Amino acid sequence: MKSICVFCGSSYGTLEAYGEAATATGEAIAGKGLRLVYGGAKVGLMGMVADAALAAGGEVIGVLPKSLEEKELAHEGLTELHLVSSMHERKALMADLSDAFIALPGGVGTLEEIFEVWTWGQLGYHSKPCGFLNIEGYYDQLIAFLDHQTGQGFTKKVMRDMAQIASTPDDLIAHFEAYVPPSAPKWIGRDET
Repeated sequence: MKSICVFCGSSYGTLEAYGEAATATGEAIAGKGLRLVYGGAKVGLMGMVADAALAAGGEVIGVLPKSLEEKELAHEGLTELHLVSSMHERKALMADLSDAFIALPGGVGTLEEIFEVWTWGQLGYHSKPCGFLNIEGYYDQLIAFLDHQTGQGFTKKVMRDMAQIASTPDDLIAHFEAYVPPSAPKWIGRDET
């Protein structure tokens, strides 16, 4: 593993713990000698995770749609900033540049990003780990719903277990280092694999 992608809010959220977690995540990634890949903005938790990784001597790669650069949201101090034409291109490039994916607290965009790469893993398009950094119980209700979804037969346990959960960045990175992807991609039907 050389690069970790972080999806997170362009806002700060209501708790200081979210910003502290973003800072700790950037520091942990850089401290392990890993490269941070993220959405390229200077605002909210996105800016905090990038600033922390840079301050810790890490390499930070941003991927930002040109339309957001025009709104002056681009982080200007990154190792590299890739400007792309669309959100679809942004997500594809972030996935290509990354070996693992972390969702910090965030909004609908954060959820959409982590769910898309998790789905790609379920379909066998990649074997990279995905995880939720569950700060102050932020993802508790989502985790409960994912377990409910599994219990109702819409997600197989092996696919549900692909989503790693931790409350600290170091623990989540340790989960990633020990991650073993399912031996077979998702199959359509009622069989259990």
